[in-house]
Amino acid sequence: MRFRLILPIAALVAALVAVPAAQAKVRVGLSEQNPEMFAESNWQKLKLKKVRYILPWDYAKSPGNHAEVRDFMNAARAKRQDILVTYSASRGCFVNNRYAKRRAACKAPSAKAYKAAVRAFRKEFPYTKTFTPWNEVNHISQPTYKKPKLAARYYKALKSVCKGCTVMAADVLDSSDVKSYLRKFQRATKSKGRIWGLHNYKDVNRRQSKGLRNVLSVTRGQVWLTETGGIVKFGKDFPRSTKRAARRTKYMFSLAKRYKRVARLYNYRWYGEPRSARFDAGLVNANGSTRPGLKQFRKSIKKLPR
Repeated sequence: MRFRLILPIAALVAALVAVPAAQAKVRVGLSEQNPEMFAESNWQKLKLKKVRYILPWDYAKSPGNHAEVRDFMNAARAKRQDILVTYSASRGCFVNNRYAKRRAACKAPSAKAYKAAVRAFRKEFPYTKTFTPWNEVNHISQPTYKKPKLAARYYKALKSVCKGCTVMAADVLDSSDVKSYLRKFQRATKSKGRIWGLHNYKDVNRRQSKGLRNVLSVTRGQVWLTETGGIVKFGKDFPRSTKRAARRTKYMFSLAKRYKRVARLYNYRWYGEPRSARFDAGLVNANGSTRPGLKQFRKSIKKLPR
């Protein structure tokens, strides 16, 4: 009797082990700088709950920059958005697609100055709980370029003054140095990070996965695609095509769904640019009219959590 029971029980256990774990669904949001998006009926129909916003770390020093940040934050708050606040270099650091190394705007803030800026921001916008310490840390436009220890310093500083917040470890571009940069960053933080941001335009628009796989191979925890999307136009490599961008938007979602550690996706961006612009990845035209990319985006987010 015991022998007869062992076989079916063993078979049942084997069957249960063979069943793959349910695929976690990617939560979807948008990365945008223009608060007018929240008034667009096309955006409202998407029923998104997450938005990403990039601001200069020292925005408060300029009344104009401060007003921009306040307008966006208030508009996002009114629409009950979970805002991923992303700090970046001072306004004016990245000029004419080149890193202005000698400009004062490119100077990296001290940990003390950075902490003071975060405290001031949280005092003004206490409802914000989700942060990226520094935008695209391995890109030449940022003072953290080739300085993973500096990026780690900002991560630890933000964690220390934002108790109870969700703080991303490093937010990177899918360039050739991404694995070495992240390894050095982890050594500097003793591998405490569990949320990683990735800008994987190369993967999405060349229909590959190398950038994402590189980040997954050297990290643990969640990966958020914090800046991604189908490119409408980018220099000579990507001549203007809204239809190609829509096809790449479809691939973007298939790529994100393929890896269970990808927890969030922020499409960059909502508004497109004039035809003369060097870079354009908007889901709609500059005047808000629909592009094929928005139609594909709307189709792809069906059944995905917001």
